[in-house]
Amino acid sequence: MTAIHAIRIARVYDDLEGISGARVLVDGVWPRGVSREGLQLDDLIREVAPSTALRKWFGHDPPRWTEFRDRYRAELADNPEAVARCLDWCRAGPVALLFGAKDRDHNQAVVLRDHLRASLHGEMPS
Repeated sequence: MTAIHAIRIARVYDDLEGISGARVLVDGVWPRGVSREGLQLDDLIREVAPSTALRKWFGHDPPRWTEFRDRYRAELADNPEAVARCLDWCRAGPVALLFGAKDRDHNQAVVLRDHLRASLHGEMPS
């Protein structure tokens, strides 16, 4: 049986001192004003981020959240290699999925975290 480890999300602009486990940046664009050294990343998985077209369409507009989530899930389903890379980190131990968006509730890391949890539990992501 595979161990299920914690999958957290954290904003790159937060104080990340207390974050334990692997730090994985899941943004397609590097966050402004943040140094690579400061993040102390274990991995950068740009390929798992939403497509540029989807990211621009969404624009972090909460009324578009439900449709964004559905479209991004479809992109994740079509991108098994990038998802598998994330899952490898999740199976190895606790993971923090890092993102740069201001909105903590409406961003790709929220969707990705739920997708990874469902995958680890052997469920179809909803």
